[in-house]
Amino acid sequence: MPRGEKSKYTDKQERKADHIAEGYEKRGVSDKEAERRAWATVNKDDGGGKNEGGSGRGKHSGHPAAHKGGKSGGKASASRSAASRSESARKAAATRKRNAEHRAH
Repeated sequence: MPRGEKSKYTDKQERKADHIAEGYEKRGVSDKEAERRAWATVNKDDGGGKNEGGSGRGKHSGHPAAHKGGKSGGKASASRSAASRSESARKAAATRKRNAEHRAH
């Protein structure tokens, strides 16, 4: 199979690549670079192109790249005040302590 050949990819993998490329293009990445990154992501997720057979029993895609987050990940917490973040941390610690005591009994 020549480099860049896409015939072995499933329809789902092609849809996934299109969707990923659109996201990159919205963020200002060039069309060519967006497509390159999209196919690299599909290859990372699914281990390359393949046409699975047999009653829909293809290998499950764990979507590892989909769990990496993005630029917006820390934005919400960064825009909150230090007091607000500290309050949340104290509340979380109290909840963990309460749950630990509950499990101990």
